[in-house]
Amino acid sequence: MDYKLFIPGPCEVDDQVLAAMGQPVRRHYGPEWMELYNEIVALLQKVFQTENSVFIVPGSGSAGLDMAFGSLFNTGDTVLIGDNGFFGERLEAIAKGHGLRVTKFTSPLGEPLDPSKLKQALAEVPDAKAVAVVHHETGTTVLNPLEELARVARNAGVPVIVDAIASLGGVPLPVDDWGIDVCVTVPNKCLECPPGVALLSVSPSALEMVDRRTKPRGWYLDLQVWRDFARKWSSWHPYPVTLPTNNILALRVNLRRILEQGLEAQYARYRQAAKSVRRGLEAIGFEMLVNGDWASPIATAVKARPEFPVDELVEYLAEQHGILVSGGLGPYEGKAFRIGHMGKASLPSYITEFLLAVEAFLRHKGLDVTEGASLVGLAEGK
Repeated sequence: MDYKLFIPGPCEVDDQVLAAMGQPVRRHYGPEWMELYNEIVALLQKVFQTENSVFIVPGSGSAGLDMAFGSLFNTGDTVLIGDNGFFGERLEAIAKGHGLRVTKFTSPLGEPLDPSKLKQALAEVPDAKAVAVVHHETGTTVLNPLEELARVARNAGVPVIVDAIASLGGVPLPVDDWGIDVCVTVPNKCLECPPGVALLSVSPSALEMVDRRTKPRGWYLDLQVWRDFARKWSSWHPYPVTLPTNNILALRVNLRRILEQGLEAQYARYRQAAKSVRRGLEAIGFEMLVNGDWASPIATAVKARPEFPVDELVEYLAEQHGILVSGGLGPYEGKAFRIGHMGKASLPSYITEFLLAVEAFLRHKGLDVTEGASLVGLAEGK
């Protein structure tokens, strides 16, 4: 079955993007490819809103984070990591995998990281080599206050590493203006393309840290290796490995679309999709896990209801309507489900189909729900 994807990633992509994936395979070097590659890097710099170096690395977003932690530090260095959910915990695991000492500043699940706690942690850990945070914590759908967190770190003279895997392209994230030293994302979330590569923006000061690193860190995911190829082989092969050219050409299609319509238009589309879904679900008796200014417009976590198990709703939507949503992560397993608003899931026609399917499930469970009651948010958006 061809499912409609309402999960927090990957998302269902435009047909033109898929068509680019089906082009004949190109070689990943030489003048013809380099013209395309340099264009794509320039497009990415516009989306990152940066003049920093941009690296396109075959692998997942976690590979990009692994690359950042492994490239900038020596074993035993201390990093400060923000933890308010599943992916903050993953940052800690990746850092520890490289032998780094981790000090955490935390917030309760469902609440944003607190810049004042970061300021206190920086005062208490003067040897911290960097601060690392998740921008959009998709485990809870909290959007952390990255601008304020980065300002605190910058005022302390400490570099910032950001997991923007689930946020870049969906909410404002001007890398240079906010002083982000390493920003990691992927195509398969808000850039609305198939998975396959990690995308990293790396500042000059971060590259200086790479140069100062004294202990070896493998080869494939070492920014020192990638930077050296970018310098020495820039005219025809500025990366050390074979690139998935079709994935990158597909990315080019949607980067162009995003920039032609404008980043603000993309942000507005996500905001409206999230509002329509949340208002609609609230109108038929659901409660959101996260409310307030830190509720992400990219994905929504919805609390379980006492009348039925979450898994029953998830299975019904998949089996009866071909709609996929995600369950809760970690402590929220069985206690919440999550809905993505990226790609086609942001379209009013898709949202209508999703909301009516949820209504149908509630009636299937014997609950009194007026048909169309959940479409109130869509009506408000017109």
